[in-house]
Amino acid sequence: MLINENLQTAIKASLEAGKVIMQIYDTAFDVEMKDDKSPLTEADKKANDVINSYLIPTEIPIISEENKQTDYAVRKTWETCWVVDPVDGTKEFIKRNGEFTVNIALVTNGKPVLGVIYVPAVKTIYFANVENNEAFKVDLESHDVAVEKILELAQPLQPKKNNSDKVEVVGSRSHMNQDTLDFVESLKAEGKEVEIVSKGSSLKFCLVAEGNADVYPRYAPTMEWDTAAGQAICNAVGLEVISKETNKPLAYNKENLLNSYFLVSK
Repeated sequence: MLINENLQTAIKASLEAGKVIMQIYDTAFDVEMKDDKSPLTEADKKANDVINSYLIPTEIPIISEENKQTDYAVRKTWETCWVVDPVDGTKEFIKRNGEFTVNIALVTNGKPVLGVIYVPAVKTIYFANVENNEAFKVDLESHDVAVEKILELAQPLQPKKNNSDKVEVVGSRSHMNQDTLDFVESLKAEGKEVEIVSKGSSLKFCLVAEGNADVYPRYAPTMEWDTAAGQAICNAVGLEVISKETNKPLAYNKENLLNSYFLVSK
């Protein structure tokens, strides 16, 4: 299997970041609070440094949760950019439940075209090329593995073909709010049997992409770096990530990097 150079770079960056994250995960780390009251650990900062060291040489600009954000007057001229969350699910990291990820996406003209999600606690990597309609999953033995080996072991992702009355709905461990509960009730009103599947971080996208859930309603705030890689993986297997505000796919490198509520489904 041949994959493009930028995707190879993103895979290498995510593995190296995962290695650094796990070194910190296994220690007594400190937690700071950012201005927006979200937690920050040494893992976020070190993983960001590692990812930047891989992405800066591509000469493609970077939007990362942990970088200082470039002014929109400059950003709006970017046709292509990286969108990065060095540790997605910092709360899960702090709880030490393993459900945190490294998210790296490449966005062109507001659309994710490549995506990598790495789950360092279990050494599972998901990656996708939207243009080729290809998304894969690999369970690794180590963070130190060549891209060639990953491609050899890659298993294609396939969403569920759901013809039953049972609907598996992805719910957040931390954000089960009234809007989401209303969505669940609307499915029940259609005569569906609903089962809630809980996961932290961008793993919620992966659950739907690999056929372990049917639909992911996210009726709570997220930022572009939380969703870009997951959207690439979902789009590559024919799933839509639709904004509840615009009724169109979530767009990236917007003036405001906050996403609207959205729904991931076929």
